[in-house]
Parts: sequence; structure tokens; C-alpha cells
Amino acid sequence: MTDLTEREMIVARATLDKLRQVSTATLTTQLIQSGFRATFLPGLTATRPDLRMAGFAYTLRYVPAREDMDQSLDYDNDSNVQRLAVESIGQDDVLVIDARADVRAASFGHIIATRILRRGAAGLVTDGALRDFPAFATLALPSYCRGSHATTSAMIHHAVDMNVPIDCCGVLVMPGDVIVGDAEGVVVIPLAHAREVAESGLEQELLERFLTAKVSDGASIRGVYPPNEATLREYNAWRTQHGQNGA
Repeated sequence: MTDLTEREMIVARATLDKLRQVSTATLTTQLIQSGFRATFLPGLTATRPDLRMAGFAYTLRYVPAREDMDQSLDYDNDSNVQRLAVESIGQDDVLVIDARADVRAASFGHIIATRILRRGAAGLVTDGALRDFPAFATLALPSYCRGSHATTSAMIHHAVDMNVPIDCCGVLVMPGDVIVGDAEGVVVIPLAHAREVAESGLEQELLERFLTAKVSDGASIRGVYPPNEATLREYNAWRTQHGQNGA
């Protein structure tokens, strides 16, 4: 996100820290309330469900490969768009790949994923397959994919663009969008709304922690989920007693 000023980046990274504490389920609710209905990327699996992801979208777009295009197994690091993207991705970026939901070959592999991790990437998302899938379980990079495939990408995919608007899992991803992931999946947040969604999301998480405790203790969902005025008064008293974060 080199287009942000230093001050804007400080604010943006503080927002990322907050978003890592909010579930994708909560974020989709907050985005619906803000008017955004198609933000969750369906059908993806986390290779490291124990890791949380939050960063800025750096996009990569594939089209179908064809025999008169470059299908060499020796990727040219100076001209291949996929490899150029690997060496361009920056701190806190999430590489988001439009592989057309085609899993007949991999769209990315472990070695180049290791490279983007070393460059400071916050994660990897593809609506295609990953190669070297077992190795991703040991890589400290939150990664999401539709499946696994041992065949190299060039047999099916031809990289043509980076940092352009893309379709991933049927959802629009713009360069610079905020991408958040947890064990459930990945959600796309328009950058201009990220700070508001982070704040409201934390508030929702705190309220739902309180409501979950009440239901766990035997309370009916009537008047509790969603909360009525009496429950909200009880929540506000609990929140004051336990501090702003409910600790």
C-alpha cells in the first residue's frame, strides 16, 4: 500500500490490528448493515486455521493457458506476471488470485509463497488450487484456496495482470481492499469502510460475548438474541463493571 502516506498507514495498521480480533461472521454482518451484501468468499479452505489474516489486497489475474502462449516449466522471473507479482508484493499485502475457480492445476506453490512471506505479505488467497499443499500447513502464512493440485500453474493458468480489479469466488476485489481471514474463511472490506467496520465489529463481538454467556447459563433467546431494552441495560451495566473490553 505504497500509495498511503506514513500517517495514513499508521492508522490503517491500527485498523488491521482491530480486524484481526473480529470474526469474519461478525464482519459480514457489519458490512450488510453498511449496504455491502457480497463480501464473503465462498468455498475456500484455510491451510492454517490457527492463523488470523488482515491486510491489503494485491491482486493477480489469470486467464486460461493456451499452447501458443508461454507454457514453459522454466518460469522467467523477469517477464512472467506471476513472478513479477511475487517480487512486487509488500508489507501487509495479501496476494489475491483470480484463477477463475479452476482447480485443474495449481495457481500458486509453496516456494513462491515462502518468498512473499519473507517480503512481508500478510496472506494468500486464491479461488484456485495450491501446489505442495501439505507444506502450506507448516508455513506461517495465512493461506486460503479451493483445493489442491500437484500440477504447475502454467498448464492451465496464464498470468496477465497484477493490481487490477478482479473476481475472486464471485466477489469483486479491488487493489487496496482490506482482506480479513479466519478459520471460517475470507471477507473483503472496501478500504474506505474498514475503520468503521473494525470499530463496530469489536462492539458486536463484545455484545455477543455477553449474550452467549447468558444463553449458556440457560436464558431463552427471547429478549436476548436479539437483545431487548432490558438485556441491553444489563449489558451496559456489565460492560461498565468489567471495563470497556469486557475483561
